[in-house]
Amino acid sequence: MATKLLFICSRNEIRSLTAERMFDGSPRFQARSAGTQPQARVRVTEGLIGWADGVFAMEKSHVAKLRERFPEALADKRLVCLRIPDDYAFMQPELVEALTAAVGEHLDGWPE
Repeated sequence: MATKLLFICSRNEIRSLTAERMFDGSPRFQARSAGTQPQARVRVTEGLIGWADGVFAMEKSHVAKLRERFPEALADKRLVCLRIPDDYAFMQPELVEALTAAVGEHLDGWPE
């Protein structure tokens, strides 16, 4: 069974959407993405958090917003801050490289 990964940024237009595209479709993972802001392309919900096995936020501010809004939904979830700034374009090679490195170090030991 594939591990379900949820990627979070502010507007769900660049960082989290890039991560979703990178990891979704892998035999090991299913991926979705969302944003914390009201104008996000897809706004994070309790249902999305419930779906996920692990939640990856791009910045500390996203982690704080998630913990504030969804404390119960996150109680038994793995929540990771990737510390990836909003300095990239969608699917920019440097962003893909940063996501690969940051997410990869947290996926060791997850179900194969």
